[in-house]
Amino acid sequence: MASVLNLTADRRQLKGRGAGSNASGRFERERRLLLDDGWHAQGEDPAPQLKTQILRDTSRSIITRNTSPDISFDRSINPYRGCEHGCIYCFARPSHAYLGLSPGVDFESRILVKPEAAQLLRMELSAPGYVPRVIAIGTNTDPYQPLERNLKIMRQVLEVLYEFRNPVAIVTKSALVLRDLDLLGAMARLGLVKVALSITTQEPSLARSLEPRAATPARRFEALKGLSAEGIPTGVMFAPVIPALNDSELENILGAAANAGARTAGYVLLRLPLEVKDLFREWLDLHAPARAGHVLALIRAMRSGKDYDASWHDRMTGSGPYARMIAQRFHLAARRLGLNQKPVVLECGRFRRPPHQGEQLSLL
Repeated sequence: MASVLNLTADRRQLKGRGAGSNASGRFERERRLLLDDGWHAQGEDPAPQLKTQILRDTSRSIITRNTSPDISFDRSINPYRGCEHGCIYCFARPSHAYLGLSPGVDFESRILVKPEAAQLLRMELSAPGYVPRVIAIGTNTDPYQPLERNLKIMRQVLEVLYEFRNPVAIVTKSALVLRDLDLLGAMARLGLVKVALSITTQEPSLARSLEPRAATPARRFEALKGLSAEGIPTGVMFAPVIPALNDSELENILGAAANAGARTAGYVLLRLPLEVKDLFREWLDLHAPARAGHVLALIRAMRSGKDYDASWHDRMTGSGPYARMIAQRFHLAARRLGLNQKPVVLECGRFRRPPHQGEQLSLL
């Protein structure tokens, strides 16, 4: 029989977090539930907020490869596992279950970091059999999440990529990306980098509940401007599209991004794999109870009657009349705003292996 653990007796501890619970991952035997035991009377001092724990990731490699037919890259780097941004809709949440942690609060408060990421990357890029291709960063968890401000793991990874002249495509929802303008600008001049800002809404209150520790929408548009002014190819990702919640903002967000200098645009329909579906339902009941039923009904209408359909290609854009309407709106707006340009093709031909210490330099 599954046991029930009292995760916390006071939901106030979760202030500033996206998830409202910390249920066990799908591989665990016990089941944890958030309970109020009644000891925290109204008017008492609030319980201390949950603090982020940093855990060391001891992975021996840093480049992850995939063969998915519906994404544009075959390799990626994730400097962090888990993400302090706390986006309730994050499709990466279920990956925390592989670590024996919860895809709920654990995902955003127990972060595994890879302090040796740059050294591992240098070793992999130096391997004789390595073939240079574009490396994607930020496709799983955000490389510019708050911890990066002090740890600077992403900064170190970029330095290695620049040294080897290996191209990189970055996706983030953080204005912290502007910290690395010097590196990104130098790489852009060699055709080695492009950056996309993920923007979900322009409504501050909605953004704060959906993505509690991510940069405000205004700061993300400022980041687009700053990157574009430095000559860095930029794009906007309107993601995720949540029916009856933020889909009405599609055209306005694309327009604001174009004004900020974005050259391309993309979108992804809300994905609710595994534990994410229950976490998102919980979020709806807490933050948008009047619309919860309508939102879920439209999601199922775009997912063949299910909460989620993992079929290749359809998982990104959905199917059915409502999904086709969103796709049509997106393509019309992108064409009108000039955001339907061909994606920038990054330069792989500049790749080089810097000489090791003591190694004889080439004469040519």
